Amino acid sequence: MEISANTQALAYLFSAILFILGLKGLTHPASARKGNYYGMAGMVIAIGATLLGSEVQSYGFIVAGVVAGAVIGSVLAARVQMTAMPQLVAALHSFVGMAAVLVALGTYMNKAQAGLLNPVLMGELSAGIVIGAITFSGSVIAFGKLQGLISGAPVIFRGQHMLNAVLGVLTVGLAVYFGMTESVWALVLMTLLAFVLGFTLIIPIGGADMPVIISMLNSYSGWAAAATGFTLGNNLLIIVGALVGFSGAILSFIMCRAMNRSIVNVVFGGFGGDSEGGPSAVAQAAEKGVKAASVEDAIYWMEDANRVIIVPGYGMAVAQAQHALKELLELLEERGVEVKFAIHPVAGRMPGHMNVLLAEADIPYDHVLEMDEINPEFATTDVALVVGANDVTNPAAKTDPSSPIYGMPILDVAKAHNIYVIKRSMRPGYSGVENLLYYQDNCSLIFGDAKDVCEGLVTALKGGGH
Repeated sequence: MEISANTQALAYLFSAILFILGLKGLTHPASARKGNYYGMAGMVIAIGATLLGSEVQSYGFIVAGVVAGAVIGSVLAARVQMTAMPQLVAALHSFVGMAAVLVALGTYMNKAQAGLLNPVLMGELSAGIVIGAITFSGSVIAFGKLQGLISGAPVIFRGQHMLNAVLGVLTVGLAVYFGMTESVWALVLMTLLAFVLGFTLIIPIGGADMPVIISMLNSYSGWAAAATGFTLGNNLLIIVGALVGFSGAILSFIMCRAMNRSIVNVVFGGFGGDSEGGPSAVAQAAEKGVKAASVEDAIYWMEDANRVIIVPGYGMAVAQAQHALKELLELLEERGVEVKFAIHPVAGRMPGHMNVLLAEADIPYDHVLEMDEINPEFATTDVALVVGANDVTNPAAKTDPSSPIYGMPILDVAKAHNIYVIKRSMRPGYSGVENLLYYQDNCSLIFGDAKDVCEGLVTALKGGGH
């Protein structure tokens, strides 16, 4: 069965509408599931219309690729933990980048053999290869940092910015030369330099900026897909690539604004890194003058509170403590306590990381508030429970001009009457910056695994607290 070009174009248009509706649905947790359904329906229609088009001459390799991809994707979806979602997203971005490079190279060889190369096509091929290669190698580095295969600390050396500038100029120059001459050696050098440029652009990025980088790589992957669409003459791929490219760029801008930083500052700042662990957490706390508390101390104040605000962070994600927090929420509400969750735009390792985890635990959407909504409420909050969040609660962002995070909007946890922070150790956050919150008189630290501590809070509440 083969469909006409007009029917295929109509199917592509309908798919594009579904993709737009899908993006719209993903803007809010309450509509996210429906948005996913729209996106999946659009993709099924798009793939079907492509397979039934006149361009397809044989289905052998296509079927093999679809089956292999389906098997790999299904295994990954079943096995990957929610905590590993950021690195999975980075890996998927790398696939898109490499696909763009391979499609461009294959198209070049086919068109060159048939004598059908032209300046416009050469420009499209150059764009697809350069953007795709940068996306691939940059995403691989991001994956390595998130997975812990390489250090999350920024790798900075003298002359780094100059090196990136030279690589960028050479890559663009070779792309222009390749477009004008169809030179094979220019193609090879351009591709290699673009791979290297993606590597050198991302290695200076530290952990504190990783959510923005994931969003930026998402944008790059969109532009790579759009370039591939031009190469293949596929209108839907152009539309979808542009949607992803623009949405990723807009999200990156929003997140940078939430951090009071510019995209340029994020890309070239080299800010954020890991820190090494040390001796006993309680011993460090005593040495530094930080107050250590127990589960019972926290419950004493929480069960008689009028309002409790819970601030989730990456520590919650690692420990998978969201389900215990859901039970804690229900128990506190049974006692008439108002409970809300405070979300910072860059909490976790990717955009919306905390929202996804809380939704997984079926925590009601109306209990989850963004930073601007929740900040005015901290001053009248009896207890703030911080579960593994560090940098997004650090008052140094407002009080210490010498701090690397100075000027970054934060959650105003410091204003709560009583603050309890669940931490494994005195290790600072992913940015490597000491959190001044821990030294306030109204703040105490509960040391331990976030899931264990939260389950301990639930058990204590069930036992009647005090």
